Amino acid sequence: MRFNAKDLASLARRPSGCFDKEGKLKICRVVGDEKLIEPRERWCRLKGNLLFLMKNKAHDSQEQSSNTESSEASEVLILERCWIVEFRSKTDVSIVLKFQSGEPDLYLEAASKPDCESWAVALGQANSEGLQNKIQQLRRLIMEIKEERSSDEARQFLPSSQVDSLGEPQFTSIQRIANEPKLEFSLACKDLAAATRDRKLNTFIQISVVHPAEHILTRYSSTEIVEGTRDPLFLTGVTFPPEYPIYEETKIKLTVYDVKDKSQDTVRTGVLPDHKEPRADVGRSFLGCTTFRVGDLVKSKEQQLTLTLRTSDGGRTVGTIEVNLVKMGELEDGETDHVTTDAQDQKCALVRECTATEGISGKDNLPSLNAVLKNPICKLYRFPTSDNKWMRIREQMAETTLSFHVPKELINLHIKEDMRRNQELKDLGELAPHWDNMRRSVIAHCDQMLSMYQDTLAELGKHAGSSFKSSCSKGEKTLEFIPINLHLQRMHVHSPRLKDALYDVITVGAPAAHFQGFKNGGLRKLLSKFEAERRNAGYQCIYYSPENTAKAKEVLSNINHLQPLISSHADLLLNSASQHSPDSLKNSLKMLSEKTELFVHAFKDQLVRSALLALYTARPGCVLKQPAVPRNSAEEGGDLQHQDHPSQIKRQDSIPHHSEYDEEEWDRVWANVGKSLNCVIAMVDRLLEKDNISNIKEGENDPSAADCKVLHTGGDWYEQLYPLVITLKDCMGEVVTRAKQSMAFVLLQELACGLPQCLMLTLRRDIVFSQALAGLVCGFIIKLHTGLHDQGFLQQLHTVGLLVQYEGLLSTYSEEAGMLEDMAVGISDLQKVMFKVIEAKSEDFLPVITGRREHYVIEVQLPAKMFELLPQEIKQGKLLRMYPVLFNVGINEQQTLAERFGDTTLQENINQESLELLKEYYKLFTEKMPPDCLPHFQEQNDLKGLLENLHQNIQAKKRKNVEIVWLAAMICRKLNGVRFTCCKSAKDRTSMSVTLEQCSILRDEHQLHKDFFIRALDCMRREGCRIENVLKNVKCRKYAFNMIQLMAFPKYYRPPEGTYGKADT
Repeated sequence: MRFNAKDLASLARRPSGCFDKEGKLKICRVVGDEKLIEPRERWCRLKGNLLFLMKNKAHDSQEQSSNTESSEASEVLILERCWIVEFRSKTDVSIVLKFQSGEPDLYLEAASKPDCESWAVALGQANSEGLQNKIQQLRRLIMEIKEERSSDEARQFLPSSQVDSLGEPQFTSIQRIANEPKLEFSLACKDLAAATRDRKLNTFIQISVVHPAEHILTRYSSTEIVEGTRDPLFLTGVTFPPEYPIYEETKIKLTVYDVKDKSQDTVRTGVLPDHKEPRADVGRSFLGCTTFRVGDLVKSKEQQLTLTLRTSDGGRTVGTIEVNLVKMGELEDGETDHVTTDAQDQKCALVRECTATEGISGKDNLPSLNAVLKNPICKLYRFPTSDNKWMRIREQMAETTLSFHVPKELINLHIKEDMRRNQELKDLGELAPHWDNMRRSVIAHCDQMLSMYQDTLAELGKHAGSSFKSSCSKGEKTLEFIPINLHLQRMHVHSPRLKDALYDVITVGAPAAHFQGFKNGGLRKLLSKFEAERRNAGYQCIYYSPENTAKAKEVLSNINHLQPLISSHADLLLNSASQHSPDSLKNSLKMLSEKTELFVHAFKDQLVRSALLALYTARPGCVLKQPAVPRNSAEEGGDLQHQDHPSQIKRQDSIPHHSEYDEEEWDRVWANVGKSLNCVIAMVDRLLEKDNISNIKEGENDPSAADCKVLHTGGDWYEQLYPLVITLKDCMGEVVTRAKQSMAFVLLQELACGLPQCLMLTLRRDIVFSQALAGLVCGFIIKLHTGLHDQGFLQQLHTVGLLVQYEGLLSTYSEEAGMLEDMAVGISDLQKVMFKVIEAKSEDFLPVITGRREHYVIEVQLPAKMFELLPQEIKQGKLLRMYPVLFNVGINEQQTLAERFGDTTLQENINQESLELLKEYYKLFTEKMPPDCLPHFQEQNDLKGLLENLHQNIQAKKRKNVEIVWLAAMICRKLNGVRFTCCKSAKDRTSMSVTLEQCSILRDEHQLHKDFFIRALDCMRREGCRIENVLKNVKCRKYAFNMIQLMAFPKYYRPPEGTYGKADT
């Protein structure tokens, strides 16, 4: 073999950074098992397929670094046509290099076992065969880089246009049940080969998809890591949702990795910068891969494939992998023959499936749910039960279109309400200069706020794309009305001997005004401070309590609602009279009477009378005999002190009537409406009675004459009723004018006393309420759909109402205390919301919102088939009441600071208030519902005992007492309530909580094997829907915790190693 000696010598003397590996080894030649000489220590340098043995021994690294460049190579070995023999014992630190040429073997002895393994790997990859393997590995890495770039699209699926283009006739669709995943399978490996005989493998499988039309490898999902076995059975399966474009021709690639250090497993837990692959010796190493067609699995006789795993070059076999098709509704006919609970060797036997059962969700509710839920993500697990059976769990997470739909509807209502209020202020008429200037200022500020609402609505109208707001966007002004990271989290459990069960939790970021900030606290503190300042402000306004202000808004709302109805029914009455139709006349009179009585009752309040007097004093023609009344002279009802007799107020001579204010005039005007209605009723009764007598007499003499009489008297009915109806309308119009002006004057005082803080607080409250309402509407619709066949739940819904339980994980320290204050007010405001279920008249199933700030009605639309399942009370439009409660327990390091150096009173007060509301709901429930309405498994637990336990835990004031939220969640589920879990972004702490809740339910209700509780918890946190939620929000599969933070967390709220670290949040 030719070589240039000078070039080799020069190469051997190059600096250390130029070599693939270098270090001290003891070296000698070996013939058979005998060493020719005693091993001598040499400094060895590896470059490509050349191994240089240097002359200098170099007893330490410092000495070697100083004279390496001056040293010469005593021998150069070309590492071709040779192989390495590595000794497998734990204590042996030597390897032998054997040559095909027959020359003596080379014995190499390292200083330690890790150093020996490192040299074995480096020497094994140095020859041309190793180079070929590297080329194959680089090709594989190129494919994986493409997977990284398209992994986000795999999570969000393909755009509808692309799906349509892919769904061409030449591809064979997979037959499936409506609303069920297209494909689900489980995985297990056998006889995996390790790099060293004594190494225990920690393996996981990465699943990638190759679409037949695109031929692009897309990373789809991964299993959990199974530790310490060469025959891993993975609890995490693979599921493809209904929307995913998968066909029989689609290929699935399965790649098996060995994880050396879970904390360094960055490929699976995070998106690498610049799509760079980590070093093979850090984190994980490639074991083998295989590929199969979906059609082969679906059509296989046993619905199972056994595939051979091979190395990247396709040469060496490293084990087998079993793929089992899963059908969620099938029963098992076998047992888990062995469930080994040793932490290093957890194995379970595979199970066969048969005998399909009826699924939970039918196809009838698919259209209405599809209008609400979008972009589902599904995960599949199988866990052993305490009696060695298998249970299957499908975990699902979906966005909701309501994240944007509800806020847009709500803002539109705010705009209409504020425009109406501004017009009512303008319609107050002429006011004295002081009050007129005040009105101008208020209207100017209101117009600015109205413009802001309109701009926000316009910006939201432009939004396209994702139907959720990520945690990174919580501070954006244009999205401040949108809830943060709103998702449905669902767990579908199929377990032996028990019915299939669904468990839903709505996860959402705490409703709070992040853009406005929390420098001065949240709504709870701000509203209290504002009310105190309003009471003690100057004399320029008349103080009305929040209750009276709310009453004024209610009166105005009733006026706007009832006046057109009464007018319409009055016209119908005249129309019935003109047609001389007795039955129609009776029905019209009945409707007119009911609405008019409601109208009259709405003004039966002292507030209207006192507000009229206050408005009278604000007119430019008003002169008081006594000095002007100071601002705080009004009582809570709005009455002015020092005005015991109306003679104290006089008007100027230019006012032609009432030299003194007549306080009883309003009573007369208001009573005239009732008197006018009584006149109409009396006239109708007289006409019907006279007509009845006339018909009897005429019918006895000549039937044809009776018909002529009908034609003759029709006009008389109309003519006799018309003036009475006109009088009723005139009286009603006068009442409306006076009442509107007086109530608008009350609202003017409210606004003028707190400008601009009043409007800013209203804005903040609207923002928080919008976020809270979007989540509530989503929760109600999901609960209604899942409970349509539960008659007990439907009876509870219209008899008692719906319990809505929020679990908060916010701390009471710094900004999060302000968020908690916002959240508490927003959830409390949900008591103003009522739901009404109506039959959908079109394909648009999105809910419709009506009402005003103090009272909203959400109309939920159902398809005809689903609507027919409802009780008669709900079908007739009965309003359904909500009972929202919030229980909060801070769990992070900031809560530690609050408990030791700050204040936890806010959390204690919120929990105590919610406990009282929960007790009130339970009392109503026990009074109105039969005892057998709860599911059978709940009989084992006494709800009263759980409430008492919750009460004791709240009173105990124990630090980070998470048992409070556990008990509250359990009570909510047993009372058929809707569950919410919230933290700042619904991303990290929320993920820990919902996964813990899911595993606790599996343990308590479905007999999850106790030794698999932690492993199941780690599975859901490492490979479940919540880590995908993190990826959706911050483009990284890492929970935003660090080690110091987790030290402060309760034990069961800590994520598994390798799933947390630095990430933007």
